[in-house]
Amino acid sequence: MPDYGEYVTDIVHEPTQSDSPGFDLTVAEVFDVVEPGRIDFGGGELEPAETVPHRSAKRDPDDDYEWWTLREGQYLVEFNESLTGEGTVTFQPRTELLERGATHPTLTVAELPRVPLSVGGAGLRLKANARVSTIVDVEE
Repeated sequence: MPDYGEYVTDIVHEPTQSDSPGFDLTVAEVFDVVEPGRIDFGGGELEPAETVPHRSAKRDPDDDYEWWTLREGQYLVEFNESLTGEGTVTFQPRTELLERGATHPTLTVAELPRVPLSVGGAGLRLKANARVSTIVDVEE
């Protein structure tokens, strides 16, 4: 099994993120898409979607971290972690995310992009730094 820490930087808490098979990725920010982007054939009209940070709040004034209350819908999630550029990684949603009615695509990437998060049904309460994804493979 690879040492995933060799491929990941800006780690929040390595012992927790590596305590199961793979390496967990944590949420830094959640965004709402407020205006559509554009994609064309040749790329000359390519434009990013307009996004704004989704509002978060502490559940208790003494809390260290805030929570996002996400209703059913689509969001973009940004990770705390970055990749070193030494190959590509494949990551997928954690079971804990799936079992709460949310998911994101499984991706193989050289850099961690913002990832579309789909939230179903009753919504989801997501805490800052929550582990939502797991790196399951590395290719050099």
